[in-house]
Amino acid sequence: MKDRWARILAPVLLLLFLVGTWEVLVRWFHVQPFILPAPSQILIAFGDNFALLSWHGAITLSEILLGLLLGGLGGFLLAIAVFYSPLLDKALYPLIIGSQMIPVFAIAPILIVWMGYGLWPKVTVAALISFFPLVVNVSDGLREPSEPAVDLFRSMGATRSQIFWKLRLPASMPTLFSGLKVSATLAVVGATIGEWVGSRRGLGYLMLQSNARLRMNLVFAAILMLSILGLLLFGVLRIIERRVVHWRAAKADAGEV
Repeated sequence: MKDRWARILAPVLLLLFLVGTWEVLVRWFHVQPFILPAPSQILIAFGDNFALLSWHGAITLSEILLGLLLGGLGGFLLAIAVFYSPLLDKALYPLIIGSQMIPVFAIAPILIVWMGYGLWPKVTVAALISFFPLVVNVSDGLREPSEPAVDLFRSMGATRSQIFWKLRLPASMPTLFSGLKVSATLAVVGATIGEWVGSRRGLGYLMLQSNARLRMNLVFAAILMLSILGLLLFGVLRIIERRVVHWRAAKADAGEV
């Protein structure tokens, strides 16, 4: 219990210290709000524009969730295909690695040209940037069971499908959720980048419009809203992980992992 409270309090106290230092330095050096607003000014802008931020945030959240769904499902299925097909492993895996060397900013304008300024370019960017951790983590997780465990299943007459559903898939759950949590944070980045490149709504669009008008307090308020959405999504995934991978959560509570 003490360790759990320490894990919660340590980042909270550090955050409060950093925010307090920020507030003091901005006021001490009389930094203009259009350059760097104080945290108190950001919170005021957040409260005054909460309806606007919520409306744009709902749009960005829909892009994040759809992108994470498509990227996660695609990464999961591709990991299974690569695991069970040595030919695909040799042919596709280097291409998958190489695709991550391409900056997302280079892809987003092309998608805008192909798909327009609607929802799907942003969803596609979020999906492309979030699928890679799932491919790597799930493919590693499927290799987690030892050969003696696989041989034991085979000796009891288990089929390839039964070994997958009863042994390999459960064993891959911890790494799957680890990859999913990374993908969730990347999906937030991908959706925002897509909105920066070409959009008429969303938190990324609001940030650009506010920046052009030197309303930096609203820019930071939009960043705060993005952070809240990302943390909520991460927290939901963490709760689901504790329900699904309950044996790992029990070990963590006992201090074994």
